[in-house]
Amino acid sequence: MPSDPGPPRGAGDRPPAEDSRGVDVTVVVAVYNTMPYLTGCLNSLVEQSIGADRMEVVAVDDGSTDGSGAELDRFAKEYPDIVRVLRQPNSGGPAAPSNRALDVARGRYVYFVGADDHLGREALERMVEAADGWGSDVLVGRMKGVGGREVKQELFAENRVDVDLFDSPLPWLLSNCKLFRRDLIERHKLRFPEDMRIGSDQPFTIEACVRAARISVLADYTCYYAMLRDDGGNITQGTVEVYTRLECAERLFEFVDGLLEPGPERNALVHRHAKWELTKPIREGLLDLDGAARRDVCTRVGAIVDRYVPDDVLALLPIVRRVRLRMAQRGDVDRLCAAIEADAAGKTYPIRLKDGRAYHAYHGFEDAAAGLPDDLYEVTKGLRRRLADEVRAVGARRSDDIVEVTVRTPITGPDAKDPETVHLALAVRGRDGRVRLDEASGAEVGRALGDDGLTLTVRMPKRLLFASGTAKRTLRLIVRASGEAYDVAVPAGLPGPCKSLVWHRIRPYRLSVRGDKRGTTAIETRPSLPVRAVVRRLRRVTSLGGR
Repeated sequence: MPSDPGPPRGAGDRPPAEDSRGVDVTVVVAVYNTMPYLTGCLNSLVEQSIGADRMEVVAVDDGSTDGSGAELDRFAKEYPDIVRVLRQPNSGGPAAPSNRALDVARGRYVYFVGADDHLGREALERMVEAADGWGSDVLVGRMKGVGGREVKQELFAENRVDVDLFDSPLPWLLSNCKLFRRDLIERHKLRFPEDMRIGSDQPFTIEACVRAARISVLADYTCYYAMLRDDGGNITQGTVEVYTRLECAERLFEFVDGLLEPGPERNALVHRHAKWELTKPIREGLLDLDGAARRDVCTRVGAIVDRYVPDDVLALLPIVRRVRLRMAQRGDVDRLCAAIEADAAGKTYPIRLKDGRAYHAYHGFEDAAAGLPDDLYEVTKGLRRRLADEVRAVGARRSDDIVEVTVRTPITGPDAKDPETVHLALAVRGRDGRVRLDEASGAEVGRALGDDGLTLTVRMPKRLLFASGTAKRTLRLIVRASGEAYDVAVPAGLPGPCKSLVWHRIRPYRLSVRGDKRGTTAIETRPSLPVRAVVRRLRRVTSLGGR
């Protein structure tokens, strides 16, 4: 059962709780062609530890044609005290069947489950206990993706009695797979908009969270398992027509605008919708439309940016997404489609250093005809992460007493020519356990700057490898931009380890250049023979007259 992070709210903080006798929780399942996943979903519900006397399942068959209806009938017959089945002609989305289930729900709480997902056995019992103890109007139980389904985990770091919708990761988890107090739903007449083919759970969830006196998170038990279907049939995960995505985005921005006043709280939701819903209509699906439809989509996306997305929110988006939105806003359909095509083909773009700043030289950068400012492409704040993704050591060899390692980077631009701006260093761990940088003094570094990036080749004399008495050194790339030094471990992209035997003083060492346990390029020198063995051999050679 949930650990208690704090005392529940006082009785005066919310209306008196409903009569605890009878059904504690109604589980709503909107069903449309979800076999064979439906069987696993229903099994997880009827096996809940909370018990049949405290729960009910209201499943609404939205005109299924794949045998889902028969499976619902089988469970209703086998578990008549738990499962109730309603039927209706296909409505085109989960909103109408969810609303119909709400109209007949009897539980103090309502929980929505996707018909292709399933619950942990103790999920309902734990969530109801937590919501009762904490006085929660909305409770989010820990979720986990299955089969490659992505579910963001930042919200589930720990149990939390109070979560702020606007100052937490909650805006990135706006599905209705949550426990809602039914009194909250009915007091505010919350229902799903039935004219939204996708995304209809978001207005419901957002308003419930805005109206809730308390939102809580139960993180110490995985309540919900979100399944990625093999057939791509998840309504929000599969292929969805561009205009359906666009209509969803328009409705969400309009809804949030009508619900919240301008300011940081509204911007928290605008950020989420701008990053996800608004950019989906201008992905590869746009290329399948004719010229007139492409222009129409861009006009409507641009209108949303104009009306609802402040510049400071747009600046929070990843570069590719914010540049595409600006292109759509400017009506630059041809350039936008060219960018989408290039991305689909796997085109990569360099990091350009100039005037002390770093830019992702994405489509339209430094193109006067595009009319986009440089700061739209600036990545100085995210430079370390981007470099870690793209920098690689690609070659290593030993020649006589020189060890040579070649590092390929995506860095270009006038500042890249300056060794003070971009250079390599060796990291060594001292006896105190701390890592320090040796600016590769004594090493020669070759530089080759091309249109696609800067290649650095560091040539280290053997004496440098033994200078500090440290067996292992890792290679680091140092980049200076905006007055800061970004220190990035150089990942090993070597075709294989470079190994050889070297002598230092009277002792042989194994020299290797390879990726260590973390994948970082490491240069190691370790004794090939124990000291005593070396001494014995020297004595033997001396006694034999050098033979």
